[in-house]
Amino acid sequence: MKNIICDIDGVLLHDNKLIPGSDKFIHRVLEQGNPLVILTNYPVQTGKDLQNRLGAAGIDVPESCFYTSAMATADFLKHQTGTKAFVIGEGALTHELYNAGFTITDINPDFVIVGETRSYNWDMIHKAARFIANGARFIATNPDTHGPNYSPACGALCAPIERISGKMPFYVGKPSSWIVRSALNHIQGHSENTVIIGDNMRTDILAGFQAGLETILVTSGVSQITDIDKEPFRPNHVFACAGDIDVV
Repeated sequence: MKNIICDIDGVLLHDNKLIPGSDKFIHRVLEQGNPLVILTNYPVQTGKDLQNRLGAAGIDVPESCFYTSAMATADFLKHQTGTKAFVIGEGALTHELYNAGFTITDINPDFVIVGETRSYNWDMIHKAARFIANGARFIATNPDTHGPNYSPACGALCAPIERISGKMPFYVGKPSSWIVRSALNHIQGHSENTVIIGDNMRTDILAGFQAGLETILVTSGVSQITDIDKEPFRPNHVFACAGDIDVV
């Protein structure tokens, strides 16, 4: 029985609306007993928030199935030296960092951690760039530049800090294979027995390819059939939507 890692936006939901058939797919997977991780690069919502979001659209999933870039960032930092972090992000990110034993501070931090936040400002940019220039390690939850309607995302918030400090962050989220490995560790799974389902060739499918997973592209989101030939790698399977998937 295969482990399944499944993206949210473009696979299960459009904004907060159900993509037809995705509810039946997820409920079938849960009934079959496949170990399931619903994985998102978005670090602003907790597992409980995501459970409520999908529940409102008609997909009932246990909270324990959700894994976010905030959780993966906390997992990554547990493997590093240092316990103090300056954080640009929302409560879900700081919650995961507190749980991992980190002190959130703007006094000599070991790390500068950037996630998504609407309260981004000049003072945050200034402090982050100064700390990084003085030796703090630069970590970002995900490289996405924008979300729906061109709303600024983590990669865009990192850009001015990169330009000022001259240093690039380590991006934890997709397409980094780190988040996939972290999600697999979360369920004690192994790459050779895992399939990843996503709608984006350059994030979901690339992350799965780099982590050695079987990959399924659904064309209900970002990437379309015509986009496959633009990349040097290929998904193992292509379906119009999650409801059509018949290989797991």
